[in-house]
Amino acid sequence: MQMPADWLVPDWPAPSTVRAVFTTRAGGVSAAPFDAMNLGDHVGDAPAQVQHNRLLLAQALGAQPVFLQQVHGSGVLQVTAPTAVAAMADASLTQQPGLACTVMVADCLPVLFATTDGSVVAAAHAGWRGLLGVNGQGVLESTYKEIMALAQVVRAAVATEVIAWLGPCIGPQKFEVGTEVPAFFIAQQPQAAACFVPLAGGKWLADLPALARLRLQALGVAGIYGNDGSPAWCTVSQPSRFFSYRRESVCGRMAAAIWLQR
Repeated sequence: MQMPADWLVPDWPAPSTVRAVFTTRAGGVSAAPFDAMNLGDHVGDAPAQVQHNRLLLAQALGAQPVFLQQVHGSGVLQVTAPTAVAAMADASLTQQPGLACTVMVADCLPVLFATTDGSVVAAAHAGWRGLLGVNGQGVLESTYKEIMALAQVVRAAVATEVIAWLGPCIGPQKFEVGTEVPAFFIAQQPQAAACFVPLAGGKWLADLPALARLRLQALGVAGIYGNDGSPAWCTVSQPSRFFSYRRESVCGRMAAAIWLQR
């Protein structure tokens, strides 16, 4: 399968051995409301259609996607071989060429990572719960910690720099949350107050990519690319291109995948 022109390829200064992509609705075989490139096997789509779509994804990548059973937590899986059983985690990393760390989204924020020496890649699924985590340790912090630990094994004492790419997600004009959400984030990072706008009735608008950028910057990640919160990145606002759980409830799932070339 040739990669559909509609899919997003990150524009970031990753090493030439690093490949990454974000799928859209284009390119698959599923029927409505999962049309067409649904990759989620837990949303009510016909299993045969999902498996066909996943095969098409693997063919387009030229790598083996490794899917997760995502639970809005901060668990991280090190991928060393293909597996038929999805592990319970919200992020994965690998140093093995040909294995694609893959997360599924339909409004949550996908974050892809690569070390600038091309030794380790990772993918994380970040809804607000996973981003927040516990005591300041969410999925991004957990993923970064595992990347640095693996990179040190691979590169010994050589200093490692990490870059990140933020994919499409629910935009800051569409993401309504309860009053407890800004309180949680601001308690951990006072500067997170700038990522929330009050609405009537005790609701707030939340800027998920901006919250992720704050977290990544606090970790020392200077190179952060992709989603800047503008409408072009909003999954809710573009029904012909993106799935959105907030918009439709019953819908497919897109994937963000990153891998090292063989």
